Amino acid sequence: MSVEPDLSTRPLQLTVEARMAASAETIYSAFTERLDSWFAAPGTLTMTAKVGSPFFFETQFDGQRHPHYGRFLQLVPDELVELTWVTGNPGTLGAETVVTVEITALESGAQIKLVHAGFSDEDAMNGHLEAWPDVLAHLDTCFSDRALD
Repeated sequence: MSVEPDLSTRPLQLTVEARMAASAETIYSAFTERLDSWFAAPGTLTMTAKVGSPFFFETQFDGQRHPHYGRFLQLVPDELVELTWVTGNPGTLGAETVVTVEITALESGAQIKLVHAGFSDEDAMNGHLEAWPDVLAHLDTCFSDRALD
């Protein structure tokens, strides 16, 4: 069991949906085991896919390091990943936000509905609204043609 963050004073959220060529199983693994294969900077990921388990990784963009922290709230293999997401400026500004990734298997590939909730201001939300479609497209590019090994 993991305690849900109180988002009542930070009600801003976004939703991004994407049709993916990658399978539901691959997408689930990409978010829970292989973040360093497509998103996190190599050598920075500390993650165990277990509810309540904390994680850490960094991304690098324009020569800047961006630490990300969080913990898993819900895990349903191949269907749901819910985690907290904390970054600095210009990310979540230190707020503990919640990312929910709903994965629906399709005959070919999968459908993702990603909800990112708990933003403290519109600039932070809009920055993520702009970034998430590119992040999901990159995930699909990395894994649609091959299975995770």
